[in-house]
Amino acid sequence: MTVESGALYVVATPIGNLEDISARALRVLREVDAIAAEDTRHTGQLLAHFGIGTPLFSLHEHNERVRLEQVVARLQQGQALALVSDAGTPLISDPGFPLVRELRRQGLPVIPVPGPSSVLAALSVAGLPTDRFVFEGFLPPKAGARRERLQALVAEERTLVFLEASHRIAEMLADLAAVFGAERLAVVARELTKRFEDIQGLPLGELVTWLAADGNRQKGEFVVVVGGAPAASEADTPEIRRLLTILLAELPASRAVAVATKLTGLRKKPLYELALTLDRGRGEAER
Repeated sequence: MTVESGALYVVATPIGNLEDISARALRVLREVDAIAAEDTRHTGQLLAHFGIGTPLFSLHEHNERVRLEQVVARLQQGQALALVSDAGTPLISDPGFPLVRELRRQGLPVIPVPGPSSVLAALSVAGLPTDRFVFEGFLPPKAGARRERLQALVAEERTLVFLEASHRIAEMLADLAAVFGAERLAVVARELTKRFEDIQGLPLGELVTWLAADGNRQKGEFVVVVGGAPAASEADTPEIRRLLTILLAELPASRAVAVATKLTGLRKKPLYELALTLDRGRGEAER
């Protein structure tokens, strides 16, 4: 099987361990006419290791839009090209989106060559729910913006996946614990597939302490997987809140809950807890 003329191959490369590259990825990288690389020096070392001499050209966040027309022209001439990032699957927090979007708009073939991904690698060993998850990539570097973004995610029930750099990992974990709560379970996956790989799962408050206990734990590349928020009580819905608010305006809390229990068929305890919360909120508003 040979590469398809006029196609761009999006090729996943190792995130650390070179043995993780696939036979198909090696074949494609040998057979294409040229390879678009995020860092040609980095990719050049990878190609040299496997004895591949395919020409390289750069495509990164600073020149991607300029390169776009050149790539389109080469594909239209019938060349086969590959796109790689520094590590892992391209476009996952890496350059390439504008290019792939434009190629698909023009009807030019874009072919995935799947393989390593730090996001999926971390999820696979985190021991947290993986049936539904949200990839958030890198959080804002400034503390205020980072906390604001985390606050918007505090009620997210799906597992959350973040990337972080070594010089911000301590601040990031501290903010996670402060916003999500120290008891929320999380996993820090550091240097995945590399010599000093380290995977630690603890409540967020304990992870902050664990990280601070050894300076070496703050080195490398990080994936942080955080358990989702507990599911909202079935009693705490806009409709139930509206019903209890009306009843509480006319009845004592115990009586309001008894009526709501009969009307909704829900258990008394969560309704009573919600009623107390609404009652407190009403009292504070009146003050």
